[in-house]
Amino acid sequence: MSAEVKASAAEKQALSAAKAEGSKKTEADRAPRKVVWLAKGEPVLAYETVVGGLQHDGTPNELHVVTDAATGKKLFQWQGIENGTGNTQYSGQVTLGTAQSGSNYTLTDAARGGHKTYNLNRGTSGTGTLFSGADDVWGNGLPANLETAGADAHYGAALTWDYYKNVHGRSGIRGDGVGAYSRVHYGNNYVNAFWSDSCFCMTYGDGAGNAKPLTSIDVAAHEMTHGVTAATGNMTYSGESGGLNEATSDIFAAAVEFNANNAQDKGDYYVGEKIDINGDGTPLRYMDKPSKDGSSKDSWYSGIGNVDVHYSSGVANHFYYLLSEGSGKKEINGVQYDSPTSDGQPVTGIGRDKASLIWFKALTTKFTSTTNYAAARTGTLAVAGELYGTTSAEYKAVAHAWAAVNVGSRPGGEEPGGTSFENTTDVAIPDNGAAVTSSVNVTGRTGNAPSALKVDVDIVHTWRGDLQVDLVAPDGTAYRLKSTSSSDSADNVKETYTVDASSEVANGAWKLKVQDKAAQDTGYINSWKVTFP
Repeated sequence: MSAEVKASAAEKQALSAAKAEGSKKTEADRAPRKVVWLAKGEPVLAYETVVGGLQHDGTPNELHVVTDAATGKKLFQWQGIENGTGNTQYSGQVTLGTAQSGSNYTLTDAARGGHKTYNLNRGTSGTGTLFSGADDVWGNGLPANLETAGADAHYGAALTWDYYKNVHGRSGIRGDGVGAYSRVHYGNNYVNAFWSDSCFCMTYGDGAGNAKPLTSIDVAAHEMTHGVTAATGNMTYSGESGGLNEATSDIFAAAVEFNANNAQDKGDYYVGEKIDINGDGTPLRYMDKPSKDGSSKDSWYSGIGNVDVHYSSGVANHFYYLLSEGSGKKEINGVQYDSPTSDGQPVTGIGRDKASLIWFKALTTKFTSTTNYAAARTGTLAVAGELYGTTSAEYKAVAHAWAAVNVGSRPGGEEPGGTSFENTTDVAIPDNGAAVTSSVNVTGRTGNAPSALKVDVDIVHTWRGDLQVDLVAPDGTAYRLKSTSSSDSADNVKETYTVDASSEVANGAWKLKVQDKAAQDTGYINSWKVTFP
């Protein structure tokens, strides 16, 4: 038997199969190995490739793909991760990482540092009892079933672990690959949740009437993030540093919730909207306009260090929202927002992913126990400069967002903006087919286009390396925005490009031209726009 197919082809096939399951890995966890496949009785020389990452529902991935070494045909695939089913109160039916112990299963997530979830059964001390059951099905979606809160907490911990590991490369709260543990059903009618460094654990009460456990995704992420903060910036939990500590947990609670993409608990810029602490269906906190809760502060003032940290956190929460989304009215995931600024001037957001990365890098490399709001501004600007350059739009946006909450001044006295022309109509991109275009009609401009024309591209696609993307001027001149790349296996194209279009007349029909130049993966143009300063 001889191999006619290269190992790299088997790896690409495995990566495509894993991508169909939601994995974003760009290379196999282990190089393809040659095996003899005997599943059908006849020996076949094959490659076995194992791909990690995450599945579509956030479950860790260990996909084994067997490829015929002679023909390149996929012979078989199987998933190496075993999971239980959680019927949660807040997130619907989800997959949980569990472990088998004899004839029973436990809420032990071996794929995430051995994280365990325990039942305190209304107690207030000790570890509690590890959740255990014979069927690997946890809860029924109702609070009276004690497993339900366990499923919610276990799920939230898994989502938070996955966010930090897959987005920021941090394995576990301390970055050492060791899982914390969760305790649910703390006390009786206890309306709170907390992180403790001494036990390295999260603890959750069951809320008023023991009917609303504080185990939603954002609360779980909030509590685990207190652990991350303790292991990194460790901002003292009082004064302005305490507000920054509390805001950091709210910031990454939002980031985790958006990243989870759970249909029953969609990402938003609210805190605790599911647990109904107020008893009237309103969130605990609002990030777009913190003062909407009646106590939190929208912007900095000299005495803010004397305010409870849960309310002084509003300044950083508001900064993060503005940096992510910008000021003014907008709708995100069906939620209406209207974010003001302290100086009445607008802010243009740079996107949640960039805002979160800047905050994470500042937390882990710039913040200290005594960091106040002025120092947080300095730290985030330093990080933005390191990541994007000190003349970048991102760097300027950080300064503008801080100025908008009365921390520091506006750079240059005005917010970079301009006039945008956008097309939000979906255009399907044929697999390995002809190029497609989407047009915007620019009107009302005089003279030529600028030397720094901004082109925002949002393309949904399962293998972005297959795509060639051009901006086409009204006279037909094409400006290459992105070339194809066999090694670029990430999903989607969500980028802002800068084009020197100063030789082109501004008015007329501008087009985004996209061509898929390789087989197997598909997608569509979601939206795009050009912005003239």
